[in-house]
Amino acid sequence: MNILVINSGSSSLKYQLFKMPVKAPISSGLVERIGIEGSYIKHTVFKGTEKFVSEKSAFIADHGEGLKQVLALLTEGEFAVIASPDDIHAVGHRVVHGGEHFSGATLITEEVKVKIRKLFSLAPLHNPVNLKCIEVAEDTFKNAHQVAIFDTAFHQTIPQQAYRYAIPERYYKEEGVRVYGFHGTSHKYVSEEAMQWLDKKDSKLISIHLGNGCSITAIKNGKSIDTSMGFGPLSGLVMGTRSGDIDPSVIFHLIEHAGYSHEQLSTLFNKQSGLLGVGGSSDMRDIRKMAAAGDENAILSLALYAYRIRKFIGSYAAVLNGIDAVIFTAGVGENDKDMREAVCTELDFLGIKMDRESNKQYNGGLMDVSTDDSQVKILVIPTNEEFEIASQCYSLLQ
Repeated sequence: MNILVINSGSSSLKYQLFKMPVKAPISSGLVERIGIEGSYIKHTVFKGTEKFVSEKSAFIADHGEGLKQVLALLTEGEFAVIASPDDIHAVGHRVVHGGEHFSGATLITEEVKVKIRKLFSLAPLHNPVNLKCIEVAEDTFKNAHQVAIFDTAFHQTIPQQAYRYAIPERYYKEEGVRVYGFHGTSHKYVSEEAMQWLDKKDSKLISIHLGNGCSITAIKNGKSIDTSMGFGPLSGLVMGTRSGDIDPSVIFHLIEHAGYSHEQLSTLFNKQSGLLGVGGSSDMRDIRKMAAAGDENAILSLALYAYRIRKFIGSYAAVLNGIDAVIFTAGVGENDKDMREAVCTELDFLGIKMDRESNKQYNGGLMDVSTDDSQVKILVIPTNEEFEIASQCYSLLQ
């Protein structure tokens, strides 16, 4: 079964084509810096033990344009991997917010798309992008099953004392106001990889997903029991353009004293804050360059970013009553050795000790970067949301 997986983030689009149930993809790629200067596509085709890589740099205005270019790479040229769109049996889409409507892999219908659209306000950086990619894929792969995999699904095991807010019950019953959590597909995948590596199913893990969007999850015995993102993907850690946790009084103040509208507030906290708001760019690589040049705001944004993660590690150590391993994953988690070190600094009281040389030498795959005497393993695990999505699609359609 040929399954094309589309994983669209707020400023990126990852894709992989699988011939299920084989785990290794036929083709994969990444579209980065969508809507940002310096956009590019990296496309890879795998043939046996060989791989063929092509790269293209050109401004990509939005996810729809990015996906159209990806589809051309799959079907055209010397390294085309499918003869026509009819060769694709299913397209699996990562969709960020499923509200209370969806708790598992779901065949996409017009009714499902309406529900995804209704949730735009809860995931304004993602659900609109996810729906756009669904619509483009429907037009291109007319005979394929379109399947949605929701980031919220993994967090349905969070207990009531963790997912309820301390507001009157009617807001939960009538409006569905509660913690939903996100990046569930990623947290699920890396936690299962960690449990297999540890050879310990009754484990206590803290999974840290650091991309343009960031979240941290407490996982006990393979189940999510608390997570930093809540009703929408705005709360918790400092992110590329999102503020993370902020006192609601700030919102009231801006409404009362600065006359901010709902739209202005949403734009401020979702699109103008985080690394961008403090440091001047939403891309960690840009922030690193500016910090190295002595930019004080960039330096501060890095400190805020690491500090917030450390606070949550301490909180989740209490929730779990101990930790077996801390996991770093996603773009920043896997590639920024300095951020991993900054996060793990001064956590000795929790038994977390990083081997700095091992951390610096990390170059891919699952790797333990803790010292021999560390009571807690520090694992870097590349996330594979795409295969997790393909697996769920395959199980649904069999």
